[in-house]
Amino acid sequence: SIYSSTPESTEACRGQRALIFYHHPAPLVESRPTNHNPAEILSIESVDHSTARQPPTAPAGSASALPVDRGLTDRGYVSLIITQFFGAMNDNVLKTVLTFMVINGVWSGQLGDGGQGWVGVCFTLPFILLSGYAGQISDRYSKSDVTWWVKACEIPIAAVAGLGFLIGNLWITLAALVALTIQSSFFGPAKYGMIPELVDDRLLSKANGTINMATNLAVIAGTLIAGVVADRYNPIDDAVAPLRWLPMVVLVATAVAGFVSASMMPKLAEIGRREAFDYNPFSTYIKTIREMSRTPLLMVMMAWGYFYFMVGIALFILPEYSDVLSISRTEASVLMGVMGVAVGVGCAAAGWISGDQIRPRLVPIGAAGLVLFFLLLGLVPPTLGPGGNMVRVATGSAAWFVVGAGISAGFYIVPLQALLQKLSPDDERGRYLGTANGVSFLFMTVSAVVYTMIRNPFGDAPQRIFVVCGILMAVGSAFFLWRLKNQSLDAVD
Repeated sequence: SIYSSTPESTEACRGQRALIFYHHPAPLVESRPTNHNPAEILSIESVDHSTARQPPTAPAGSASALPVDRGLTDRGYVSLIITQFFGAMNDNVLKTVLTFMVINGVWSGQLGDGGQGWVGVCFTLPFILLSGYAGQISDRYSKSDVTWWVKACEIPIAAVAGLGFLIGNLWITLAALVALTIQSSFFGPAKYGMIPELVDDRLLSKANGTINMATNLAVIAGTLIAGVVADRYNPIDDAVAPLRWLPMVVLVATAVAGFVSASMMPKLAEIGRREAFDYNPFSTYIKTIREMSRTPLLMVMMAWGYFYFMVGIALFILPEYSDVLSISRTEASVLMGVMGVAVGVGCAAAGWISGDQIRPRLVPIGAAGLVLFFLLLGLVPPTLGPGGNMVRVATGSAAWFVVGAGISAGFYIVPLQALLQKLSPDDERGRYLGTANGVSFLFMTVSAVVYTMIRNPFGDAPQRIFVVCGILMAVGSAFFLWRLKNQSLDAVD
């Protein structure tokens, strides 16, 4: 298999590579180059899937047999979506209930003002330290096997988290949150890395839009359930009896559902290289970032990660609307659910608008929308709409601005995520996506620290922090888009 940086020779070599790969059930590792450069494997100007080639079908019974058309209804892809749904839902149930308890629940004040920022650090730090390992494991082993193991580990972790709630111990619950994010960090590279293995290249934008929509539906479900669980676990009304066992039942049941869906996933081949395992948690990042720096991938990854810095701050603000609007936790969770719905709709719309291509020109549209709606959230006094209970939250001014920000977010992240998958080398995709995952959670950790530092000056008006978000989004996105345009990223459209 030979690679070249010229479009003509790249196309010729692609055909040769396909012949070599599909005539050998076991990958010929020694025939692959040892110094991959994504710019040499695939020119960024050629990311157009409208004429995507279909992989040949291997003889019946062959271990390398692949379906001719790997669409969005393929069993493996559907199983991945369901597995991701329950995993994201469980993460959000645990984190959101814990956040409510730290803000105005049984553990109020134990982590100080803005204590939800420290909950955010516990949630993101394992991703930073372990995503490099996770990427290597995703490359060395079958991604479906990795998924099965991490989902099996989620069940006892959920039980420990439930125990912490049951006995009212904050530190046990925080430890369980860290453990849950550890298993999630190993799922991340396998999850995103297997999408190109489960669907055709021409469907990458749609596949990413669909899975992001499903993820945000999971966020909706998780936050809504968390609001109800928080109110029943630690009722604001003293006349209501607390249900201390409820978090454990919800968390364990969701973990079991995710494990069942992961067990339905078909076996995927091991397509990575068996290199020596690097135990330094940062050397993988350094090596990959150096390789990315020779291509547009570095700026794509940084622009993608910067989004998580902004959304991290936003997600710390929204739970505080329970005090801003004097509403219950269940009602405040509706506002967070509205954001999840909007991001899901935006991701799905971006995927279907992209069609058979990756369209980076959607990114500046999404960035402009985020700036606008962040500023509106910070400058316009929040109001409740007509109706009772949760309806008044969903129809208020804040909810409409959250909808605009969420849809804009979908337009921003889907093209960047598809580019990360498309431009990463096939046999090292786990390492590349693991690094991107680590960087995105580094941004989220920074957002938690920043929120904790800037929270006090805003007093009883934490929604004003959205103005800071709008300014930071304008400056950051302008920089990244300028750098990407200089690297001819607009030619991908």
